[in-house]
Amino acid sequence: MIQAKMKTEDKKLKEFVRRAQHGDADSFIRLVEENKQTLMRVACGFFQSREDVADVIQETIADAYEHIRELKKPEYFKTWLVRILINNCSCLYNQNKKSVGMEEIAETAGESFEMANIEFLEMIRSLPEDSRVIFQLYYGENFTTREISEILHKKESTVKSKLHRGKEQIRSQMQLIS
Repeated sequence: MIQAKMKTEDKKLKEFVRRAQHGDADSFIRLVEENKQTLMRVACGFFQSREDVADVIQETIADAYEHIRELKKPEYFKTWLVRILINNCSCLYNQNKKSVGMEEIAETAGESFEMANIEFLEMIRSLPEDSRVIFQLYYGENFTTREISEILHKKESTVKSKLHRGKEQIRSQMQLIS
């Protein structure tokens, strides 16, 4: 029953992607809407500023719309979209390199996220940038280590080791707090 539902959803996804590739803006909008929360969570892993999150998501949507015809496998739309977002986040992050106080994080996050998400974001912000992205994709978006390695163009063993080192770092920080 569940597998039949998943196959139906996969067929719908492929159909929306094919339509979008042929210029159907409504299909593209629907695809973006279905992935909006993922885009928000990943972008918030990079940025604390609402404006930066909005800018990077807007740029990602424009890039995806412009290049959707280049997507070879419609079933990988979400992975492809997240890869574009991460590339855009990295560019903007490197341009900005600005820091924001915790008050602004709480204010921004309070509008869009529950307290658990705020705590998760605070926890992963202490990690190096490449580990933050991996943590967000693995724990926040439930991508597999194989999918993350494809998105980030890294070896799967590298992704696994960064997850392990990041968990150890967070574990030691939590011991200091307790």
